[in-house]
Amino acid sequence: MDLIFINGVVHTMDKDGTTAQAVSVKGDRIQAVGTNDEIMKLKTEDTKVIDLEGKTMVPGFNDSHMHLLNYGYSLTQVDLIGTRSLEEVLERTREFIKENDIAAGKWVRGRGWNQDYFSGDKVFPTRYDLDRISRDHPICVTRTCGHVSVVNSKALEMLGINRNTPQVEGGHFDLDENGEPVGIFREDALKLVYDSIPTPNLDEIKSMMLAAYKDLNACGITSVGTDDFGALPQSDYENVIKAYRELIAEGKNTVRIYEQCLLPVKEKFQGFLDKGYKTGWGDESFKIGPLKLLQDGSLGARTAALMEDYEDEPGTTGIITATQDYLNDLVMKAHKADCQIAIHGIGDKGMYMAFDAIEKALSEYPKKDHRHGIVHAQITDEYLLDKFKELDAIAYIQPIFLDYDWKMVRARVGAEREKTSYNWKSLLDRGVHIPCGSDAPVETFNVMYGIYEAVTRKDLEGNPEGGWLPEQALTPYEALRAYTMEGAYASFEEDLKGSIEPGKLADMVVLSSDILSIDPHEIKDVKVESTIFGGRVL
Repeated sequence: MDLIFINGVVHTMDKDGTTAQAVSVKGDRIQAVGTNDEIMKLKTEDTKVIDLEGKTMVPGFNDSHMHLLNYGYSLTQVDLIGTRSLEEVLERTREFIKENDIAAGKWVRGRGWNQDYFSGDKVFPTRYDLDRISRDHPICVTRTCGHVSVVNSKALEMLGINRNTPQVEGGHFDLDENGEPVGIFREDALKLVYDSIPTPNLDEIKSMMLAAYKDLNACGITSVGTDDFGALPQSDYENVIKAYRELIAEGKNTVRIYEQCLLPVKEKFQGFLDKGYKTGWGDESFKIGPLKLLQDGSLGARTAALMEDYEDEPGTTGIITATQDYLNDLVMKAHKADCQIAIHGIGDKGMYMAFDAIEKALSEYPKKDHRHGIVHAQITDEYLLDKFKELDAIAYIQPIFLDYDWKMVRARVGAEREKTSYNWKSLLDRGVHIPCGSDAPVETFNVMYGIYEAVTRKDLEGNPEGGWLPEQALTPYEALRAYTMEGAYASFEEDLKGSIEPGKLADMVVLSSDILSIDPHEIKDVKVESTIFGGRVL
């Protein structure tokens, strides 16, 4: 059925920043945009007219970096988000085991705890803490960032990990004074745990994706850049691709997927290329995006790689997950194969290494419009900010990170390094593309929260007064563009989506208020009234 939307405030996000009253949709495409009178002339007997009653319509939101499958997987686990003490972590996990009647010997997983929110000692749990939940169930609880997990003694026993187990390059598991594992696993050492946990089957994967679609659509999200290949234990990327494509064939897809392919092992990536996969493979519903690489960890876990010591933990500079030579080789291989590249870099050292690899590839094999980029781009300095522009690299940013991070950045890196960190306006003013996302399930993908924090530089409770590094605030228009057109740019699809223009996909969102005209502090309270995906009102 064809649709006409009238009586709206339609922010098209086209190059001229046009605002219209009405939109007509034919099939899955936008037919025309204009005034009520202009658009109503296109009405036929098969057209359904929807009165927006003055509400605001914008393009469908694009979360430029998240973990869709991991989010769906997290919905099957213990929800530890918002826990304020170790005891609350333990109690929620006990209740989960009881409510789900989980048999002894079966794995119990949880995600979302953050020691910085704990009352009392702000330290990681250990195996001995989790043993208080159960000694009969193997338990694994993952920090909110996803870069640290803790397991109990039963899990260590089942995994066969003990004092004689060798450490993993690019990661670490903690030992006590006697050389025994305490259950804490960081970065690449997580493979020791995840590679032995039973993995969901294809039908279970599809169910997780569908659950994620529903929640994403409720927030007005119609497109994502998503890193899924490492989401599940013993993950098989062919199963992930198959699950997405089966949902499309079944007509159940309501989110467009741009897969950020986590394939950090050279041989596995070469096998991926040999099968014919590369950036652009697929269609407008599911498409292969960049090679995704992890170069360091997270700031909250102190595994982000820094050039100088952590301010609050002298002697610690984080974890590098790959040597410069190894990173150079992988980036060169992807670049030569016409694959886009997206490298996780939170600490300045991680980004220096990432840019060294990208620059080397570009110098040997120059290529315009490569759209390589850095995911997160948090602890920057002037050199790195300039390097984004010099190499024409994308900075995938997550405004929602401010909700937690502003409280701990100075403690982690000190006042001087803080000044040039999370410098989104500085990047934008340099002409750098800054597609916005959430990194969910690390943080919520509520776009209204993200836009609010990008514009006010405050957390959801309105702190700090005046905003954190307020000179780095985006305007509401800049933030909205970063969640629409900039996301489309990151996937080479700016001619297909990201704005409300004739010929583009009819992916749109109706909002309860006009986020471009209300008090910026009210943006977080704006509701998504409806989501339109490919001309269908969901």
